[in-house]
Amino acid sequence: MDLQGLRRESDYRWVIEPEGRMRVPAVLYADEALVRDMDDKVRQQISNVATLPGIVGAAYAMPDAHWGYGFPIGGVAAFDAERGGVVSAGGVGFDISCGVRTMLTDCTREEIVAVQGSSRTNSPGRSRPVSAAPGGCTSRKTRWTRC
Repeated sequence: MDLQGLRRESDYRWVIEPEGRMRVPAVLYADEALVRDMDDKVRQQISNVATLPGIVGAAYAMPDAHWGYGFPIGGVAAFDAERGGVVSAGGVGFDISCGVRTMLTDCTREEIVAVQGSSRTNSPGRSRPVSAAPGGCTSRKTRWTRC
């Protein structure tokens, strides 16, 4: 990766300041040799992540970052739903079929928290959605989507 446009904050922290549609900075964590070895598409993708609605703080790329599907592999970002945040399956690695799933439900946060941590909510391998398990939220609209 070309270092032009990166501001070095420390031996292992590099910042791309917001420009264009970026809402927050993009931060790369790596030493100079690793940053130079990263594909320029990592810079493009982490900058694109920084444009997403509701992003909080910054878009981050870890030392192993490399080109991915939307997010760079090794990319990290947090989103605030109250500020129009998004959930992106591409941000958690669907490219290697790592079992990431998205659950769409009309259950309230309170209903989910009430059963969180119980054996009823720790069974993602089962065929039924955990929120529809006996004693859990019984929404008829809950469904799992394999990403």
